[in-house]
Amino acid sequence: MPKAYWIAHVDVRDPEQYKLYVDGAAPAFVEYGAKFLARGGENLSVDGDDLGARHVVIEFKDLETAKACFDSETYQKAREHRLPVSTGHIVLVEGVE
Repeated sequence: MPKAYWIAHVDVRDPEQYKLYVDGAAPAFVEYGAKFLARGGENLSVDGDDLGARHVVIEFKDLETAKACFDSETYQKAREHRLPVSTGHIVLVEGVE
């Protein structure tokens, strides 16, 4: 079964409040075995529409696990802190073997 990834593009309007999301989501990522491959580092937009200033790629063992993490009560509670202080787009995508 191929690994899966969260690919997130986010613009944060209030970094201090956004920390509540980051701290709250951390236990869900640990529980579901998430591995951060990229997390808000330097980036270059080279083609297409700019999707946000912060880009995150998170690896999971499979698509089912990635979706379960997103749907988890822990993540959804943390997400409530993210929504008022940022805009973003998250895609769950299956990798190739």
